[in-house]
Amino acid sequence: MGRSKLEKFATIAERDNVVQDGDEKYGNLKGKWRSEHFGNNNPIVLEIGCGRGEYTVGMARLHPEKNFIGIDIKGNRIWKGSTMAVEEGLENVAFLRTFIETVSDHFAEGEVDEIWITFPDPRPKDRDIKRRLTSPRFQEMYQYMLKRDGIIHLKTDNQPLFDYTLEVLQDRKIKHLVSTTDLYSSDLQEHTMGIYTTYEKRYLAEGIAIKYLQFKPVRES
Repeated sequence: MGRSKLEKFATIAERDNVVQDGDEKYGNLKGKWRSEHFGNNNPIVLEIGCGRGEYTVGMARLHPEKNFIGIDIKGNRIWKGSTMAVEEGLENVAFLRTFIETVSDHFAEGEVDEIWITFPDPRPKDRDIKRRLTSPRFQEMYQYMLKRDGIIHLKTDNQPLFDYTLEVLQDRKIKHLVSTTDLYSSDLQEHTMGIYTTYEKRYLAEGIAIKYLQFKPVRES
């Protein structure tokens, strides 16, 4: 990309579509993303661990009637998605630069309509189980932020992470679970909207099957 990290950090610090520590909005949009950031009442969709924001931007292109927020801590990665959104004039895209562990500090209960987790770090070591983005710890955060009947999606190339996630879901109250270990040989690929990340294209070229699941957490109250 030809730009240093410092230049990218400086660029996103000036952009309206990036919210990060040091901004006036950072930490002050909980329950107010629609009214004070997007200026509409459209559904909110999150991409957790968005990386370069390819999925966030891809969904925003297809669905101008929804608001999309990519969440990641890596500023140089967010710069890429932010730049794509600016160049394409997509006003229904935002990026929140923060640690995923704190994501529920930025959204009110029931504020989010849908969550995507796309190709997260599988964290294969036992000591990192709590850091897996589909662990019970994170599932609690997602359930808090999601509205009733809100949907969670997972796409991954990693079979152990996929199996782990299904095991976690066995102990949680959920409904409408659908899953496949080979997305592009299944009838579920319509749910992914034909969007491919750079990593996904690489995995498919290597003959690695993409795993996918979606479900709805059941809220007690």
